[in-house]
Amino acid sequence: MDYFPNVAAIKKAVLTIRQVAEVTPLMHSIRLSKQYHAEILLKREDLHRVRSYKIRGAFNKISSLTTEERSRGVVCASAGNHAQGVAFACNYLGIKATIFMPVVTPKQKVEQTKMFGDAWVTVVLEGDTFDDSYTAAMAYCNDKDASFIHPFDDPKVIEGQATVGLELLDQIKKPLDYIFVAVGGGGLASGLIGVFSQLSPHTKIIGVEPQGAPSMLTSITNDKNTSLQTIDKFIDGAAVKRVGDLTFAICKDNLHKMVTVPEGKVCQTILDLYNRDAIVVEPAGALSISALDMFAEEIKGKQVACIIGGSNNDITRTAEIKERALLYGQLKHYFIVRFPQRPGALKQFVAEILGPNDDITHFEYSKKSSKENAPAIVGIELKHPSDLVPLMQRMKGNNFFGDYLNDKPDLFQYLV
Repeated sequence: MDYFPNVAAIKKAVLTIRQVAEVTPLMHSIRLSKQYHAEILLKREDLHRVRSYKIRGAFNKISSLTTEERSRGVVCASAGNHAQGVAFACNYLGIKATIFMPVVTPKQKVEQTKMFGDAWVTVVLEGDTFDDSYTAAMAYCNDKDASFIHPFDDPKVIEGQATVGLELLDQIKKPLDYIFVAVGGGGLASGLIGVFSQLSPHTKIIGVEPQGAPSMLTSITNDKNTSLQTIDKFIDGAAVKRVGDLTFAICKDNLHKMVTVPEGKVCQTILDLYNRDAIVVEPAGALSISALDMFAEEIKGKQVACIIGGSNNDITRTAEIKERALLYGQLKHYFIVRFPQRPGALKQFVAEILGPNDDITHFEYSKKSSKENAPAIVGIELKHPSDLVPLMQRMKGNNFFGDYLNDKPDLFQYLV
């Protein structure tokens, strides 16, 4: 691929998007700076009116369409944030849009897309992943001869996202040493590379993907753009089976490093940001911060920017976010417990088997036979990971232990 974002085009994009995209704050994080002995800056892209940076690329691309192209309408596929950017842009510019979103898209993102688009936008829920929606959107686009607004693999979109980089350069007091950025399809990372490779080449850009959807890392490792067969869709804003061809070509030779972060770790970051910093982010918005501890030694004494990409989080996901965080932190454990079929067995389990700080958070039991022992599924939250081994020893020593479910994913998902 010959395309590479240049500064002149990115500066032009700044002029285009300024009517809808305000300059977002660059916030110094006291907590994270103390934790990592570095100057950690948070680029608050979650504070756009559509609550993500996607408004930049979407508006820059749609604004570039000719009058004839606008009259035929536009089509896009998105897991949520790009959809909202397209919806807002089309409503603002008076252009009809059909937006395809995965069926599993959080309800909040679907409703926000409809709200921003109003009468100018039709939302179609199709498929289980972004890639499924993309396939349906392309077929519809070809049938209607409409313009497709790609969420990441388009020069105008990349240049729109790249305006984040120019803002960063205007906001910092000294050169940035590192930038941590979430990678889904790679549009924002590619835009940042375009800016910093030309204006601040010593700045190291680190891409961060969900462990369950490592499409960019896999492609870089294989030295060719590679489609994943399956992905974990939880971090919906960054879970794609295949990155862009343009973005892959830009990222593979220009990222300092490409890393992945477990979904449970991202969930803990979401909770920490909410509870300790009063910042609400979606899973993809927490990816950049979640990777900081992997570079703790490398970033000491350095100036580091983390891009907080979006805050379109559905409150109904909070229970799952907490659950995944506890499982990742080894504080939540599920067992098959075999209770003796006698009065007082549960009382004994609570009094003698559980530790003083252990808490039962899940209990599923039904007496269906007169066997000597009957199984129950029990979820236990611990105060500290080190409490697990003594708990299991007490269970085994008193003949309560049936099985440990956390390390049996198929059985875990079926039973819990």
